[in-house]
Amino acid sequence: MTAPRSVTLLGSTGSIGTQALDVIGRNPGRFDVVGLAAGGSDVDVLARQAVRFDVPVVGVARGEEAALSDAIARAAREAGRDGYRPRVHAGGDASTTLAAEGADVVLNGITGSIGLRPTLAALEAGSVLALANKESLIVGGELVTAAARPGQIVPVDSEHSALAQCLRGGRADEVRRLVVTASGGPFRGRTREQLRDVTPAEALAHPTWDMGRVVTTNSATLVNKGLEVIEAHLLFGVPFDDITVVVHPTSDVHSMVEFTDGSTLFQASPPTMLIPIALGLGWPDRVPGAAPAYDWTRPHTFEFLPLDEEAFRAVPLAYRVGRAGGGYPAVYNAANEECVEAFHAGGIGFLDIVDTLERVVDDWAREGAGNGTAVRSVEDVLAAEDWARARAHEVLTDGAAGGASEADRPATKGEVSA
Repeated sequence: MTAPRSVTLLGSTGSIGTQALDVIGRNPGRFDVVGLAAGGSDVDVLARQAVRFDVPVVGVARGEEAALSDAIARAAREAGRDGYRPRVHAGGDASTTLAAEGADVVLNGITGSIGLRPTLAALEAGSVLALANKESLIVGGELVTAAARPGQIVPVDSEHSALAQCLRGGRADEVRRLVVTASGGPFRGRTREQLRDVTPAEALAHPTWDMGRVVTTNSATLVNKGLEVIEAHLLFGVPFDDITVVVHPTSDVHSMVEFTDGSTLFQASPPTMLIPIALGLGWPDRVPGAAPAYDWTRPHTFEFLPLDEEAFRAVPLAYRVGRAGGGYPAVYNAANEECVEAFHAGGIGFLDIVDTLERVVDDWAREGAGNGTAVRSVEDVLAAEDWARARAHEVLTDGAAGGASEADRPATKGEVSA
């Protein structure tokens, strides 16, 4: 019998982490959870997870070791396991510490670019990195790809998991194009002018997925899809000119690969993260029963539509920053996070999110901070992020988020990039 695959979960109390534990719990003997880390917003949930899976190492980013140990002791007593005492880490480097311990698989389900150090630690330790934390790859860019050996990163985003599955259908030199699908978010079909008065509540009403505030807002602006274009380029080494975004309202087809002979393979499944999570844990093997399949005896219709790049300018802007490389993706991601917070605080309108983002990217280019040099260290990434956040605050404070002029508008993916 094959030994169970050891797994460390980062972000274990979030959506990705809890679903990963669901998959693991339904497959006894296949996986062994050897580490759990979470931000600390719900220490009691983390403690119960640790007790249930008999995890030897537990970490929390916010809080004290004593508080986590106390929560674990309470959970252990409730479960009749008074003797359970795992090693405990607390502080901002807890996830990085756990990622470096060399589990067979490290699933990085942390949200945001704070996942970069744990991503690098897992790669350095030789673990397979099941990557749900797209931001660490995007902002880390060359830093992450240089640290990874071939096949070491397994994508957990549904679109990139779909691409990885479809790419099994042909050789690399047979690939003509990657087609990344987008639901279009809650505002599919609206013109730019019709988006002007969108409220925060409307932006959080995604038609398919239940996600956190930042990611859900990014799906409404399609910033998230822009990030996924950059992620696809970095994961699979396909040029930006050969990556296309199409709108697919029902989110049944998670992405497609077009081959040089004219054939296209797509991966379809009911909208769920359980399948990509299970594949991330078990890659290259599938985990039976990860999620329900379609009933193909009933009618199904798959609809695909072109993306309106005028209404959703975040996507062509992402092509621009992706081509420029260096610190540009970090600037794009960090400035967007500041704009999303300002939008939900009532400080700016919906269109101002991407308009301000364009301004910050343009200023990064004009002021010489973004000279296209490679990101050589985590400190380089953090410096670009700090610059972007500060500049976004300046633009927002000055009330200059009314949108870039036509002369300052970013190139679309078919035009000259920065």
